[in-house]
Amino acid sequence: MLAFLLVLVAAAGADNVPVCVAPDGARISLELAITAKEKETGLMYRDKLEPDRGMLFVFDKDDILAFWMKNTLIPVDIVWFDATGRVADVSAGAQPCRADPCPKFTNKSPARAVLLVNAGYAAAHGLKPGAAATFQGVPRFPIGARSI
Repeated sequence: MLAFLLVLVAAAGADNVPVCVAPDGARISLELAITAKEKETGLMYRDKLEPDRGMLFVFDKDDILAFWMKNTLIPVDIVWFDATGRVADVSAGAQPCRADPCPKFTNKSPARAVLLVNAGYAAAHGLKPGAAATFQGVPRFPIGARSI
C-alpha cells in the first residue's frame, strides 16, 4: 500500500513540472525564470545543462528582449517565442562570455518568452521561426489555446 501511495505522489508531482514540447515531440523539463532575480541570474555559473532541460524566461508583454552570456559557462541556443508559443526567432550556439564587453543577442520579432537550451538542441528538434511548441505548467504563457 505504501509503495502504491509513493507512486501516486511521484506521478502527481511529475504533472506539476513545467514542460515544453518541441515540434518533433521531444519534451524539455523547464526551470522557470519569472522574477526579476531569476531573470538576472539565468544560467550563470552553471557548468552543465542536462540534455532534456531548459530555462524559460516569461515576460509580461511582447517586446524585443536582449540576452547576453555574461558568466554563462555553457553554449546555448536562445529561442524567442511569441505570445501563442510560436518561435519568433533563434540565436543558435550563443557562446559563453567571461569578460566585458559581452555581445547581446536580440530577437527581430516581438517575443513574450525566451527558452535557453543546450547549443544544437533547437535545430535538432525543429525549433525554428514559425514552428509551434506547446507548454504545460507555465504560468501566464502561452496566451491562448497553445498550452497543454
